[in-house]
Order: sequence, then C-alpha cells, then structure tokens
Amino acid sequence: MNEGRRLARIISNARKVHPKTEIIVVANGSRDGSDRLAKKMGARVITFKDPLGHDVGRSVGAKAAVGNILLFLDGDIIFTASSMKRLVRAVKNGVDVALNKYNGSLEKKKVHSVVLAKYTLNHILSLQHLKGASLTAIPHALSRRAVMKIGAENLAVPPKAQAIAANEGLMIEAVHYFDVGKTNPRKRRGPKDPLKELIIGDHLEAIRYVLDKTDQRDGMTDTGRLRELVKHL
Repeated sequence: MNEGRRLARIISNARKVHPKTEIIVVANGSRDGSDRLAKKMGARVITFKDPLGHDVGRSVGAKAAVGNILLFLDGDIIFTASSMKRLVRAVKNGVDVALNKYNGSLEKKKVHSVVLAKYTLNHILSLQHLKGASLTAIPHALSRRAVMKIGAENLAVPPKAQAIAANEGLMIEAVHYFDVGKTNPRKRRGPKDPLKELIIGDHLEAIRYVLDKTDQRDGMTDTGRLRELVKHL
C-alpha cells in the first residue's frame, strides 16, 4: 500500500532470487501508482481499490501463486537477493516454513508485548528453539505443501498459520537473520504502536486454535495440584 518509492527495487531483487521467479504484487488500497509501477516491471498485479487490512494480501497472493516455493515480502523493506535465496534454499532442502531469525530483544527492563507474545506462542507450540521467530515477520518462505496444509486463507493471521503448521507436523526453522527492526522505514514502537494490539490479538487467536485442538492446558500436566479436592472444602 503506497510503496512506490521502494517497490521497484524490491521487485528487481525478488526477480533475482530464481530464474523462474513469478512476481505477484497485491496492491492493497494504493493511491500512489504502485500497481502501475509493478505492471510496468512485469509483475502480476492484483489490485484492490480499498485496503484489505494488515496481512490479508498474503492470503490473496498465496492463492494466486503457482510456484512450489512461496517467498513473502512487504513493499517497504528492501532485502538483497542473496539473503532471500537462503530462505528459498532451505525450503528446497526440506524445510516447510523458513522464518526470519529476527526475535526482538528480551534484554530490556520492559520487553515489548509483541516480542513476549511471539516467545510465548513458540513455547506453547513446543518450538522453544525458534525463540521469537515468527511468521509475523518478513521475509519468510513456505513450501507448496505448507500452503496446502495451512490453508492460504489462514495466512492472513500469521501466528495462527504458525500454530497450524506446528499442529500439522510441518518442519519450521529460523533460517537467516534479517534485521527488520532497523531496516523498517516505518518503525512502530512505543505505546502508540498502531499494530501492537492487532498482532497480540492474532497471537491470542493462535492460542485459541491450539487449545481447541488439545485441551485447556494444551496437553500440559497440572503438576501436583489436586484441584478436585477444592470441591470438598
């Protein structure tokens, strides 16, 4: 949405990732001619007059894609082709969900609530080795198998998509570090972060999915508690 200033470089770098790369641009309520620029550069453009909402474009693009490996980018952060190739290579070698290693910092007196949400979800999914790596962060790549198992429509809620991937037994790995915190030209930090509540809500939806698939404790034991005794007190 309105990323005309950077979109040309992003498309150019994405095209270098693989000789048969299919570039799909979802123009999500743009008013700056981003869709025309993308078409001029030979991308397949899917245009929506009104904004779809955060991350919905991922579902749209995934449903339209025909490739065996899907690489997801945003229109405002530029990555080198060589770094993005690492994600694609990982999927070629058997990884279903290749994530950015960006975790967010825990070395703070007050850790950002979104960072905590990412670590918490991975802990619930028994994916502690991922730390804070998440489908919420770009870039990331998915195998065709992963898209089929997760469902393209669920990619609109990245944490839920990650929970589904774990539940389906897909191989999820943090592959390469991309510092999206420093390179994002639209840093959203602090109490006025407009996406914070949305992303936390997405993680709660993911946790709800996990609980629905297991039980109220996600299959974890209640240690030594004898809660049934409370009824007799």
